[in-house]
Amino acid sequence: MNGTNRPAGLDDIAGTATSRFRLTPMVPRDPDEPGRTASTLELFFDLVFVVAVSIAAVDLAHALAEGHVLDGLVAYAVVFFGIWWAWMNFTWFATSFATDDWLYRLLTIVQMGGVLALAAGIGPFFTSRDTTVLILSYVVMRVAMVAQWLRASRSAGSSRRATQVYAAGIAGVQVLWLASLLLSGPAAGIALVVLILAEISVPVVAETRGTTPWHPHHITERYGLFTLILLGESLLASANAIIEALAEHEELGSLISIAVLALVVTAALWWIYFWPPHHEAITTFGRSLRYGYVHYFVFAAAGAFSAGVEVEIDTITGRSALGEVAASYTVSVPVAVFLLGIWWIALRDQADRVVNTAVPLAAVLVLADPVIPLPSAVTAVVLVALVVVLVVRPPVSGAAATGSEEG
Repeated sequence: MNGTNRPAGLDDIAGTATSRFRLTPMVPRDPDEPGRTASTLELFFDLVFVVAVSIAAVDLAHALAEGHVLDGLVAYAVVFFGIWWAWMNFTWFATSFATDDWLYRLLTIVQMGGVLALAAGIGPFFTSRDTTVLILSYVVMRVAMVAQWLRASRSAGSSRRATQVYAAGIAGVQVLWLASLLLSGPAAGIALVVLILAEISVPVVAETRGTTPWHPHHITERYGLFTLILLGESLLASANAIIEALAEHEELGSLISIAVLALVVTAALWWIYFWPPHHEAITTFGRSLRYGYVHYFVFAAAGAFSAGVEVEIDTITGRSALGEVAASYTVSVPVAVFLLGIWWIALRDQADRVVNTAVPLAAVLVLADPVIPLPSAVTAVVLVALVVVLVVRPPVSGAAATGSEEG
């Protein structure tokens, strides 16, 4: 992907002649640009996703606590796809073509508006499978991305063909999303699955028609920042347990213990996620696809973990239709998925045999926790033990860079 475009760093872009509309040519960014970090606009963009993720997690918790496990998980998976895909597409575009002029900012803010509207449509989808607000707000976000890709195509150099395929592919799928609003029943469900597959196929097709550059350090920093947002939801759930404990004095001990264990588990997940240098995990196109797409499960699991903590609180206070074992699985399953996902895409190529045994084993032990007395405590102990292993066994430098390509 590198070396075939006309790369430019931020200083180069700033020095490029602007048009009479005070717009900067959107030339490809230098994938080796030193000191590339997330911009304030990207951080601002992430803020709206806090709202969407929080609402999705709360609605999932309510569905699980009411005993609607399958319906809640399906709704969460669909809603989270919209959140994740909108965030990921902007993130990869920004690493390749970001400028800082007024039009780029404006189109980004339009996408933010779409995220807020999507957040408003999460509740109706959970309760009645009404997709109207979700789809319309999603299309708003994606049309803004079409405009970004079309603009980038004017100055993309050898990446021009890829940018055109991105724009055409995204636009075509949005037309189909709007058409799907005319469907109902099983046909609407089938269309939903087909269109999700169409969405994730667009980057694969576009990058085989022409490549776009990405900055490894920048892109992995962006993923790390979004992970922090999701783990922050778990800390909020921990705080909620303390609030509930102050109001429910008869359950004080159990709720305080849940709060402490949620903090310990969240901190351990943070430690595990950031153990390896992630930029070494996206050295090829195949690795970047694996890293980007499997992160859906990592992100979704992190959000679901916070929902699981809320379910545990409801179970302790007698407001959940789930039994203790089922409620424990709402915590253990997301934790296990998070562990296996991040191990697959970032840890295993930079780990020795001990770590590559310890991480999957920890996931299996966590899944077995609900049938053991004090399951949440066991989960915390297992994760703390895994963190100790990671401290003792540091990443193997350069393993990812020399490993074989995996899709």
